[in-house]
Amino acid sequence: MDGRRPYADRSAAGRVLADEVVGVLAGHDHGSLLVLALPRGGVPVAVPVARRLGAPLSALIVRKVGAPGQPELAVGAIAAIGDRVVRVLNDAWVRRLGLSEEQLATMIAREAAELGASVTLFGATPSVVDRTVVVVDDGLATGATMRAALLAVREAGAGSVLAAAPVGAIGACRDLAGLADTVVCPWQPDPFRAVGEHYRDFRQVNDADAIALLRR
Repeated sequence: MDGRRPYADRSAAGRVLADEVVGVLAGHDHGSLLVLALPRGGVPVAVPVARRLGAPLSALIVRKVGAPGQPELAVGAIAAIGDRVVRVLNDAWVRRLGLSEEQLATMIAREAAELGASVTLFGATPSVVDRTVVVVDDGLATGATMRAALLAVREAGAGSVLAAAPVGAIGACRDLAGLADTVVCPWQPDPFRAVGEHYRDFRQVNDADAIALLRR
């Protein structure tokens, strides 16, 4: 991937990512595979991946915990799978912003309510026990959302876990290595400012579109 040539859109990025994931999983027993997309932006990326693998696709609900006044800056995230809720904090940003335990508790409680509503909307994540799980998002900035997802999948009993995104910050991809068996991120530009800068079309994916893609 040429660093000066952004992906056309999430579907195009998903096709590039699918090539990489298929190569990593060559020779693997695809009967145990499950692809989990992080809604909403991860869903159109995950569709080509699931198709190439011939694997079922579902959603894994994760909520970013945004910094006060900067909702796109993730200071943490929470994820749900089955009856488990996992919390991950970006300790460096928590310290830098001077967030207290009380502030964090309020922020997390607010996102937990939204998490429950999203699970009701998208449906429960299927069992991951002893399966090879590919977790897909549209990009990795801080990696907090993906870390929460990987922890949830690990704790729910997955056999092995692969984290996949078309583009990500070098540091974020490196930090995921301790949580995933494999990290697939074909484009790691440096410097990295925002995921959207690496797509020509990065329009918001709404719930209805994401659900329609999953049901296909």
